Amino acid sequence: MINFQAAAALAAIAASTSSAFVSPRLQTAPPAAGTPQLSNRQSATLLHENTNGSDDQIDDSISEESTDENETATRKKYVVVGGGWGGWGAAKALCESGLNAEVTLIDALPDPTGKTPYLSKSGKPVEAGTRGFWKDYPNINALCSQLNLLEDEVFTKFTNSSFYSPDGLEATAPVFSEATVDSILGGIPFVGGALGGVLNSIGGGAEEPFPLLPSPLGQVIATIPYFERLPVADRASMVGLLLATIDCLGGDEATQQQYDRMTAHELFLRFKISERLVNDFLKPTLLVGLFKPPEELSALVVMELLYYYALAHQDSFDVRWIKNGTVSDSLIAPMADYLMKIENGELQVKGGCRVKQISIDKDQSDGKMYARKIEYLDTRSGETEAMEDIDGVVLALGCQGMQSVVSGSPDLARLPVFSQAASLKGIDVISVRLWFDRRVETRSPANVFSRFESLRGAGGTFFMLDQFQAGNTGLWGDDIKNDDMGSVVACDFYNAGGLMSLSEEDIAKILTDELLPSSVSKFADAKLVDSWVGKYGGVVSWFSPGSFTRRPPLEGAGNDILPNVKCAGDWVRMGEREHGAKGLCQERAFVSGFEAANSLMRVSADGFKEHEVLPVREDEWQFKLGVEINREVMKFLPRFWTR
Repeated sequence: MINFQAAAALAAIAASTSSAFVSPRLQTAPPAAGTPQLSNRQSATLLHENTNGSDDQIDDSISEESTDENETATRKKYVVVGGGWGGWGAAKALCESGLNAEVTLIDALPDPTGKTPYLSKSGKPVEAGTRGFWKDYPNINALCSQLNLLEDEVFTKFTNSSFYSPDGLEATAPVFSEATVDSILGGIPFVGGALGGVLNSIGGGAEEPFPLLPSPLGQVIATIPYFERLPVADRASMVGLLLATIDCLGGDEATQQQYDRMTAHELFLRFKISERLVNDFLKPTLLVGLFKPPEELSALVVMELLYYYALAHQDSFDVRWIKNGTVSDSLIAPMADYLMKIENGELQVKGGCRVKQISIDKDQSDGKMYARKIEYLDTRSGETEAMEDIDGVVLALGCQGMQSVVSGSPDLARLPVFSQAASLKGIDVISVRLWFDRRVETRSPANVFSRFESLRGAGGTFFMLDQFQAGNTGLWGDDIKNDDMGSVVACDFYNAGGLMSLSEEDIAKILTDELLPSSVSKFADAKLVDSWVGKYGGVVSWFSPGSFTRRPPLEGAGNDILPNVKCAGDWVRMGEREHGAKGLCQERAFVSGFEAANSLMRVSADGFKEHEVLPVREDEWQFKLGVEINREVMKFLPRFWTR
């Protein structure tokens, strides 16, 4: 499950207002020339047929002016704070609602639309974090279709990924949806040939696709030949954890909160998970999937991730990557272009702007509070601007963005929902890009570092961009073609506090002298040509034990208190609107934006079109059956393993 995934979305930069781990241009890049700052949509006018000469012309002119004023008075004004997947999802839903509305997206990035590339000091393109796209991303896939983007041109094929430790290759995650009978059964000792013969006898050849089997049977069989060192007995110890996952995810919110109060490490101990399985596989997986070791993670969130790895569908954890460029220029930029057109809502985008304060007024007619004014700092001009008479706000913020906005907004801070969300801490991340003088072939283009002391407690990944983006001639910059140069490697460190104090040169040296050559020996012969290092303190959401109740709800403070402020992002609690993409950060964040905008319009407008939310595939029958059986058993059996 790679990154398993480093991707999971990387949250916003310090004091940033984005909801996903944003590009480092917020800290270091100068304001981009021509950053979109669209003017307000022009009011429509009703043209009346003139049949009675000049007097009627005067009447028509007055009528047109009156119509302009009426439309301006009735036009809704919505603000989306944050330019990650959650923010863009909210902006899309608001723009496509059919309402006469002015929609503005505010973000601290100089260009949240993704059109302006971020370059290293030497002019080479870089990106903060390498993000994967899983099989069950129906809404992001639908976005590609809507924008007339061919998925084969946006994404790579689904790829496998490898785990490396100081002992060498530990395991490889297969591409389940593309596996063949021979590639799976041929690697199973003793019985593989016999099973393959059975399939051949009923009409399936060695190169036939491996059948999709019920979960977790399919995953168990399909991964047997891919674990190089981990004994079967250790892998089998995970059975108890699968039962806990059924109990946790099939339970009500009270049950899930019991799991949330536990650490994943406590759960592993109580279900007697093999120490070797934890150290060699689960811990490195969690470090790059949820960015913390099991002793610092909520058991609830770990169960959500484990569900996709072992209990959803055999191919649910198949993952692919951006084929050319970055997530921003491949997906966000085309979406921004689409939404900024008049016929699609004429979204206004204010880049380089940091929200300083959101002011709330109490409505005497219903006794509820409403956000009516937003003040923000335009970092290019240094001026503080204000938007007044707003009808609603979507806070699509990560943990640091929430801290920044709430600390500057006394009205919000008085509401426990927002002050508690602002109290949650983030995780340190370091992104590195390395350019080598020769190409290095690896078993997998996506890889995980496991158990290396030089990681200093961090999780680590490395991605062979020259393999992902073989046709992208821009990896070395506009003036040099990557066909003439060597490998380009993107490396990410999560839970990187032990590395943050090192210099950029020392961080690059750890990779080139220790981690990379220890994993793939051919790196020892490659010479480093150039490097870039980006450090981001506390930017990724930390799902710590007990954090569930402090995460911001989709509904904010609620419709009875503050109805026109909603929350979006991969960390929000969606309640009854929860989507099946738990643990899949980009898809869940995108969907949360749709849901937040739909909810906002329900309380502030009439006659709008809700944005459709596409569900993930249904749970398989055996998981549903397991949930039902567990519910009956739990009526009589105390849940002694939780708090």
